[in-house]
Amino acid sequence: MTTYSADYFTPRFSLGQLVITSGARKALTDEELILSISRHLRGDWGELCKRDCQNNEKALQNSGQLFSVYIASNTRFWIITEADRSATTILLPDEY
Repeated sequence: MTTYSADYFTPRFSLGQLVITSGARKALTDEELILSISRHLRGDWGELCKRDCQNNEKALQNSGQLFSVYIASNTRFWIITEADRSATTILLPDEY
C-alpha cells in the first residue's frame, strides 16, 4: 500500500482559465484529462527531460510558463500554463 502526505494532493499553482483544443478533446477521455491536470497541478511534469523539469521548478518561483507532456490513449499531448497563471491550455503538439 502506498501512503501519500497531504502535500501530495495540494496544487502548487493556479490553472487560471482551463482551455482544451478540439483535437485534444476528441483524443482523450475525461478520466485521462482529469488525471493529467491533477499531475500538472502537483508538479508531475510527465514526459519531460530533467532539464525541462528543472526549468518548470524555476518557473514556479519566478512566475514563468509551465509546460508538461503526457501520453494517454497512445496520444502525446501538452499542458501549458501561462506565466501569469491566467490560463492553462491542453493541446496536441500539432495544434500549437
